[in-house]
Amino acid sequence: MTREDKNQAIDVLTGKLNDANIFYLADIAGLDAESSSDLRRNCFKGDVQIEVVKNTVLRKALEKADGEYEELYETLKGNTSIMFSTVGNAPAKIIKDFRKRSDKPFLKGAFIEEAIFIGDENLEALVAIKSKEELLGEIVTLLQSPAKNVVSALKSSGGTIAGIVKTLSEKPE
Repeated sequence: MTREDKNQAIDVLTGKLNDANIFYLADIAGLDAESSSDLRRNCFKGDVQIEVVKNTVLRKALEKADGEYEELYETLKGNTSIMFSTVGNAPAKIIKDFRKRSDKPFLKGAFIEEAIFIGDENLEALVAIKSKEELLGEIVTLLQSPAKNVVSALKSSGGTIAGIVKTLSEKPE
C-alpha cells in the first residue's frame, strides 16, 4: 500500500467514523472462508457494515476523527474488523448469535453514542442495550397505561360521576 493509498484509506475511514454514532471493533482472526462469509451475511441481514482494517490506518483515522477515541487505541492489536451500525445493540446481537457456532468474533471494544466499552466481557451488557425504537415503544406503553385505566373505569361505571368516583376509589393503589 503506497503512502497515497494509505492517506486515502485514512480519509475514507475518518469520514465513516465522523458519520457514525455506533461502531464496534472485533477480532475475527481464525475464521475460515465459509464462517467469514456467514458472518458477513449476518451483518448484511442485520444492517451492519463490517470491514477488516489495518490497525495503523484505523488508529490514524481515530486520531483524525472528531470524537474522543483514545480509550480504543489499546485494542488495536492483532486482527481488527470494524462494524458500523445505526442500532446500538445490533452488532452485539450478531456477535453473540454467531458465537453459538464459533468462539469468534471476539469483541475488542465499542463506541455507542459517546460511550466507550472495552473488552469482550461487555458483550452481554451491549446486547441488553435497548434501541431507540424499543425505548420509544416502552414509553408509549407506559403513557397509554393510565389512559386505559381511566377509559375502563368510565366504561365499567356506566358513565355517571358517582360510578366513576366509586370505581376509582375501589381501585387498589
